[in-house]
Amino acid sequence: MSITHYILVCGGSACQSTDSVAIYENILKELKACHIEETVQVIQTGCFGFCEKGPIVKVLPEDVFYVEVKPEDAKDIVHEHIVKGIPVERLLYDKTKRNIDEEIEEIPFYKKQMRIVLRNCGLIDPENIEDYIAHEGYFALEKALFEMSSEQIIEEIKASGLRGRGGAGFPTGLKWEAGLKAKGDIKYVVCNADEGDPGAYMDRSTIEGDPHSIIEAMAICGKAIGASKGFVYIRAEYPLAVRRLEKAIKDATEYGLLGKNILGSGFDFDIEIRLGAGAFVCGEETALLRSIEGKRGMPTPKPPFPAQSGLWGKPTIINNVETWANIPVILMKGASWFKGIGTADSSGTKVFALTGKVENSGLVEVPMGTTLREIIFEIGGGIKNGKKFKGVQTGGPSGGIITEDALDTPIDFANLQKLGSMMGSGGMIVMDEDDCVVDVAKFYMEFCVDESCGKCSPCRIGTKQLHNILDKISKGKGTIEDLDRLEDIGFAMQKASLCALGQSAPNPTLSTLRKFRDEYLAHVVDKKCLTGKCKNLTSFFIEETCIGCGACARKCPANAISGERKMRHVIEQSKCIKCGECFSACHFKSVVKK
Repeated sequence: MSITHYILVCGGSACQSTDSVAIYENILKELKACHIEETVQVIQTGCFGFCEKGPIVKVLPEDVFYVEVKPEDAKDIVHEHIVKGIPVERLLYDKTKRNIDEEIEEIPFYKKQMRIVLRNCGLIDPENIEDYIAHEGYFALEKALFEMSSEQIIEEIKASGLRGRGGAGFPTGLKWEAGLKAKGDIKYVVCNADEGDPGAYMDRSTIEGDPHSIIEAMAICGKAIGASKGFVYIRAEYPLAVRRLEKAIKDATEYGLLGKNILGSGFDFDIEIRLGAGAFVCGEETALLRSIEGKRGMPTPKPPFPAQSGLWGKPTIINNVETWANIPVILMKGASWFKGIGTADSSGTKVFALTGKVENSGLVEVPMGTTLREIIFEIGGGIKNGKKFKGVQTGGPSGGIITEDALDTPIDFANLQKLGSMMGSGGMIVMDEDDCVVDVAKFYMEFCVDESCGKCSPCRIGTKQLHNILDKISKGKGTIEDLDRLEDIGFAMQKASLCALGQSAPNPTLSTLRKFRDEYLAHVVDKKCLTGKCKNLTSFFIEETCIGCGACARKCPANAISGERKMRHVIEQSKCIKCGECFSACHFKSVVKK
């Protein structure tokens, strides 16, 4: 029997956490109950990207896109859509649709996206190598092995303008060229999948949805530089990504696409997985290499660079997951095609994890040069609950905040640096008017204190001192001199720290201090937090509009609210623990923060 329908069920970590596995199993049961299990193929895919609306189910060939699906919806999807050909209207993204024509490209979240890195995520079964091959998988490896020399491969990557997507944006082709020219009887290729930025999950989702693209790219690099061994360094907190990567390596080996004499070419290449313990500093390449060697993950001075002396002193090429995922496409479609996407400074696309106070959170892949306004307000749907946009943090703990006046700046490596931020691995956290910049800076600095390896004193001492000052300011104990100290310590860390963690750790503090100095001054001079986030500087009061419903009193854990029914209530300030429960409980906006 021929297949009449394909049902794609999101199998990424986020959707699995909201019962997508049960959806998948229930669809199979319903198909069997209708005796059509042989004509409908159900596939667990990787992440579709639209995380805000997950779990997602897509039905082909009609290209119908169902959102916020629950396990119990499986029955209607099968009985109504598959059997009767009638869409389940309540599950459509656009519920005004009356027939099956809701293509994914029509949805605003996807309209301005261009999926190169995420090309197969949500499209193929990541645990089926034949599905990957059916979508031109390993064609680029075949081309590299039989039609191109090492120099030709590297020249193609150089001509594409691809820059590393892990943070610094170093030209990938130049890095590979250095690896080819480096002298050594043994060379290594490493994939950095140690994704540690708060709110970032691009690499995890790419591996979960398309692990073979990483394997293929690493093998191509091995051919280009003369390496026969590769390592994927991935944090143990990504069990689904690890499991799918393990299966992909096993299947690729069985199909003769890894191991000895790949495709009869005489080229040997193997890949091993190394699990990291979740240290943010191991995202720095030299610390990562030490961890693979079984040592404590701590950075080492450069030069020498890993391309000259990396793993066990041998030439080593390191790229992150997103960088690797571009390689097969570049070889198949050509450098000029890739170079034609993006900007002169930054070709290709960039994947962002769009999170925070935005309507449509998820994975977003857009051409370089797309503006922040397009990403946040068109793809992302704007700020939640009609709140006012305050800023967006790009680059995670290593980046800086970008404000409304820069929303129309085309995003690429150079422009983000001019704005006092950085591309980083692609985290993009949106903030609204209720977010306190002192609290944000304090959060990132607390993260950096915990993640500093302690090897160099500018980072070890500087992060702690910055955090102490920010904590002092958030409690109303700061002084004007403390603002100067934040800048002095931050600038010293940028110049003197050993690795990028310490050099970039002050960025969130320095950028918020520069762009929101009035808010810092309010904390220091007026002893007030304008957003109410800093509890020590916030008080709650009940205004005259109170109708005495008692909702606030019932929610107060400290019994600090008193008052007669249908009469204005009062908060006893000496008892108030400033938890904000009264503020949240009041439906009449009678509880205010001051």
